[in-house]
Amino acid sequence: MENLFSTYKIKNLELKNRVVMPPMCQYSVEKKDGIANEWHYQHYVSRAVGGAGFIIVEMTDVEPDGRITDYDLGLWSDEQVPALTRIVEAVHSHGAKIGIQIAHAGRKAEDAAEPVAPSAIPFDENSKTPRALTTEEVKGMVEKFRLAVRRAVQAGFDAIEIHGAHGYLIHQFHSPLTNKREDEYGQDLTKFGREVIQAAKAEMPADMPLIVRISAKEYVEGGYDIKESIEFSKAYKEAGADVFDVSSGGEGQIAAWGRPGTHAAYQVPLARQIKEALQVPVMAVGRLDDPILANAVIGNEDADLVQVGRGMLRNPYWTLEAAKQLRKETNVPKQYEAGF
Repeated sequence: MENLFSTYKIKNLELKNRVVMPPMCQYSVEKKDGIANEWHYQHYVSRAVGGAGFIIVEMTDVEPDGRITDYDLGLWSDEQVPALTRIVEAVHSHGAKIGIQIAHAGRKAEDAAEPVAPSAIPFDENSKTPRALTTEEVKGMVEKFRLAVRRAVQAGFDAIEIHGAHGYLIHQFHSPLTNKREDEYGQDLTKFGREVIQAAKAEMPADMPLIVRISAKEYVEGGYDIKESIEFSKAYKEAGADVFDVSSGGEGQIAAWGRPGTHAAYQVPLARQIKEALQVPVMAVGRLDDPILANAVIGNEDADLVQVGRGMLRNPYWTLEAAKQLRKETNVPKQYEAGF
């Protein structure tokens, strides 16, 4: 039976365990230039030292106005690559693998003078009204994603994740709540996401896995549910997605109504349904900080990989502690062996 410390392989991504540090924005860029700094280096490398099998760098954006805030990472410039390469190499030196999440915030870009979106619908009453992208601008946005993925590959990442969840731009295109377009990108709500995936795959080595993060349920009146997310995920799989990172909601208008329960593992059933419907590897996320619970998600075959967010923010060595609690063998840095 597989467990949290079983090895895992998808294409060329070979992981020593099933523990994933999910992408979590640090809002720590100092010069607003999108370049990773010492905080990011210490943040990610410490989790590699702490035993995580796979680390995903936070939401990294394809243009300056695609950031949630001006303090977020970017990959719109070659100047942003070396700092990320440094992180990748250090993470590798401690036995972990590392991916990066590529994204655009769309109408949720708080610091953009004029956010852009599929349609001119503000996020909420306190947000700026975005400008609807023209058809040509949408095609140009696909190109920006492609170039960001190219830079991520140059930086040496082991996998790429495309952010299609949490109310950000790709989510905005495939949600009927936020896409009211009349052009080709409104007639087929998956077209933008599919084109981004295809563009990403064109820049990636054939044996590098592409992960797509989705919100499998919107929790808002008139929003989509698991049935609809299975359908758009099928389109994304056909376009080239290898793994699905299954989350839900998206804050504000994409999550407030009905307020999902935030009990432990509340999103795991969604991951399992995507896994079963698409016959595709999935990552589970959401209140999985208890090692026994995280281990059960793998053992029960609900998901192939488990993401531990808050738990790893509190403790960079969560994975080592989990191995001790579960009585599983894992590589402990020799400098720390006395503690184990």
